[in-house]
Amino acid sequence: MKTIIEPFRIKSVEPLRKTTPAEREKLLQQAGYNLFGLRAADILIDLLTDSGTSAMSTNQWAAMMRGDESYAGSESFFRLKTVAEELTGFKHIIPTHQGRAAERILFTVMCKPGHIVPSNTHFDTTRANIEFTGAKAVDLPLPEAADTQAKIPFKGNMDVAALDKLIETEGVEKIPLVMLTVTNNSGGGQPVSMANIRAVRAVTQKYGIPLYLDACRFAENAYFVWRDEPGYHRLTPKQVAQAMFSYADGCTFSAKKDAFANIGGLLCTNDDLLAEQETNLLILTEGFPTYGGLAGRDLDAIAVGLEEILDPDYLEYRIASTKYLGRHIADHGVPIVEPPGGHAIYIDAGRMLPHISKHEFPGQSLAVELYRHAGVRSVEIGSVMFGEHARHELLRLAIPRRVYTQSHIDYLVEAILEVNARKEKLRGFRIVSEPKFLRHFSATFEPVQS
Repeated sequence: MKTIIEPFRIKSVEPLRKTTPAEREKLLQQAGYNLFGLRAADILIDLLTDSGTSAMSTNQWAAMMRGDESYAGSESFFRLKTVAEELTGFKHIIPTHQGRAAERILFTVMCKPGHIVPSNTHFDTTRANIEFTGAKAVDLPLPEAADTQAKIPFKGNMDVAALDKLIETEGVEKIPLVMLTVTNNSGGGQPVSMANIRAVRAVTQKYGIPLYLDACRFAENAYFVWRDEPGYHRLTPKQVAQAMFSYADGCTFSAKKDAFANIGGLLCTNDDLLAEQETNLLILTEGFPTYGGLAGRDLDAIAVGLEEILDPDYLEYRIASTKYLGRHIADHGVPIVEPPGGHAIYIDAGRMLPHISKHEFPGQSLAVELYRHAGVRSVEIGSVMFGEHARHELLRLAIPRRVYTQSHIDYLVEAILEVNARKEKLRGFRIVSEPKFLRHFSATFEPVQS
């Protein structure tokens, strides 16, 4: 059959509260037109992020009941360690309370002022944690990725020639590690091919530089490789994921994405000395190494989630449902980052709203209007989030795992198309206040008067 259904059934439901456009306009004003400032109870469909917003399974909830809350030597940790070691092959598995904690520890230990960390595209917290140490985060995406409309496979790849040139120009001593984000979140949720991972690995090996994966969405990336890259369809998605990890020296991982967990992360490495330094810092700021800022029940939920995420039926449904959203709006004139990625659809707000300059934040304008019109929360991925580093002005619609049904997506399609029909009426925004780092979380805005 052609119809791909959700490979699960619903056992518990959570009510949604509808609001009126007038109510939503008042709420927007109170929040300074920053959707992070809205209360969740005032959101109808929440696509702000897929991080920590998954619906857990019956097996995860059951596993939480056996959580061992011992301060040291928790059995929950060892259950997670067994699963993570078997999946990643890494020698040291260090739990953290979420992915950005793993990033902070990694870059605090490895980076110093003057260092450069290349990536296919750094995400917001990754860039912020690198730059907080005084190092510089450099993006090296494929040149073809500059065209959001180009329908090429593995558009999240790193520009390998540019990486080699950067190392030659800047010097090996300035580059403590290379990061590959799989999938490439800021690049439109695009996957990275196994061939590209191998090619990046060859460059890092030539210069003796460690290669790390930002593995938040490793399972979705593995599915794209399994489906689209020749030679991998004979394997399972899990075997593809294991092959991906085999080319890396370590990884950071947010369990709030591809582990169906509501909290948690991992920092992994094969380097004994580095692991010791990271563990010492972990103890200072996160907790003992066998819990890393997490409850035992969370460790058990992550262990189960790491196994469930690699179910081929689930991954087929996940990728197909995201594509369904993307194709239904793109085929009716809404420009998206092509082709549709894994965890989200990215609307090219700069292309959709050419009358709003990047200095007046077209992505933020679209995010505000989509909430005002339909109660849908999304997030700007552009000049608000990345400032001068922004390559595109995007609006991300991140889809929580196992949360929304087909009718929710159909409602979303209808809402986006209605906004698109009167897009010329949208106006930009200016920033009223902002913090030094990660300004998109707490900046306030006001509409630009026409």
